Amino acid sequence: MERAWTSMAMLLVCVLSAFVPLAQAQQPYRLTLKDAIQLGLKANLSVLVSEAKAEEAAGTRERRFSNLLPRSHIETSLALQKTNLSYMGISIPHAPSVVGPFSTYDFRVYVDQSVLDLQALHNWKSSQENERATRSDYQDSRDLVIRAVASLYLNAESAAALVDSAESRVTTSQALLKLANDQHDSGVATGLDVLRAKVQLADDQQALLIARNAAKQALLVLARNIGLSLATPLELAEKLSFRVVLPPEIAEAMTVAIAERPDYISLLRQRDEQVELQRASRARSLPRISLSGNYGGNDRTLSGITSTYKVEGTLSLTIFDRDREGEQLEIDRRLQRVNSQLADLRLQIEEDIREALLNLESSGSQVQVAQEELTLAQQELDLARVRFQAGAANNVEVITAQDSLTRAQQNQVAALTKYIDAKIELARALGGTEKNYDRYLEQCFQLQSCKP
Repeated sequence: MERAWTSMAMLLVCVLSAFVPLAQAQQPYRLTLKDAIQLGLKANLSVLVSEAKAEEAAGTRERRFSNLLPRSHIETSLALQKTNLSYMGISIPHAPSVVGPFSTYDFRVYVDQSVLDLQALHNWKSSQENERATRSDYQDSRDLVIRAVASLYLNAESAAALVDSAESRVTTSQALLKLANDQHDSGVATGLDVLRAKVQLADDQQALLIARNAAKQALLVLARNIGLSLATPLELAEKLSFRVVLPPEIAEAMTVAIAERPDYISLLRQRDEQVELQRASRARSLPRISLSGNYGGNDRTLSGITSTYKVEGTLSLTIFDRDREGEQLEIDRRLQRVNSQLADLRLQIEEDIREALLNLESSGSQVQVAQEELTLAQQELDLARVRFQAGAANNVEVITAQDSLTRAQQNQVAALTKYIDAKIELARALGGTEKNYDRYLEQCFQLQSCKP
């Protein structure tokens, strides 16, 4: 008997151990905003493409720099030949015109070095600026992804908050239905009051189902954009919260944005690139000086090799080059285009900042009004509930007050969502989003300090 109980216990342990991993696998993944951003940066296609372009630009820079460095190679040859001297214009009396076959051997190291080549120098400098521009584009792609993921996370938080509000309304409706039944049983309320309470509860339950579905869809969109499996159960680790932001002055914000916005920095680098290309184009008509030489040995046999060398300096000067005029025209127009883009982007940055500040101010006021509305709506519901319980009124007042409370809760969630989105928008407008993205977690995105 004891052995039987021992065997059953061991079997039970094995069964439970088999179900433990399954249970653990079904646990929802608690996703923080920081985790969502990091996953989004790894999965987004535009970030991957921008990174590849930056690496490609780095390779171009290395190639351009190699034109300024020495080039060296080794050649060795072993030949067996038979030569017709008369074909070469050599005629020796009493000697055959055809000599050979004979062998020759040559081993040589060649070195070439550009001493003065301003075109190659400025081409290399232009490639440096191009690499810096693509690095800024890469950073801009990352910042845009951070902005997008933060917005998606905020939408999911908002949807979750609406679910909480809907659940609260269902709980209230259940309590009011119980009160209506109690009042009906005591003869204070009519059957119509009970029917109204049942209809209200059914309506709130329907709204709860819709809110839960919307919340699940928001999580699906978030998971898709951060590269998670859509089958992964998600749970947001953070909820909507309100913290007052002290907005920066326009002049201060513009100074920060011009220094931090990667899209603006990229255009500055592109302008510098075109300036260097202009200089390289002008240098096409300037003299170039180079040195070349070789050292090695040759002979008809390996044992008799004699060392030889050659050192040569070359000065080259272009006299006529029609292509240079077309090249200069291309570069001038590209430079003009970049300058126009810079001027337009500067205005766009100011517009982004002013719009974000306006949205921040407006949504902040909406949050305060929504909070006052919610407080008043709750007081109205409490008073209507007391009047109905005392028999001073039917539950029409209660239903009306409950609808007002529902609107107040929805308005509060909407206003808070707009306020946090305005802070995210301001963070993007100011630039340096990734460097300061920890402020997203604190929901504090201004140049100055936040206050709770």
